[in-house]
Amino acid sequence: MSERETIRVKLVRSPIGCTQRQRDTLRGLGLTRVGKTVVVPKNPAMLGRVAAVRHLVEVEPC
Repeated sequence: MSERETIRVKLVRSPIGCTQRQRDTLRGLGLTRVGKTVVVPKNPAMLGRVAAVRHLVEVEPC
């Protein structure tokens, strides 16, 4: 993977009812409100975070 590759992650579902660990993961990604979109680097660490909350977010390439 190139260092320049990024992905766009959008929070589409509320974390209400999710575990504290999932909420912390969303906060670590910078997703604090439904509808917020962030651009994150495409690396194994970020892909793991996104996978942990995949039921709450939409992902698209940048």
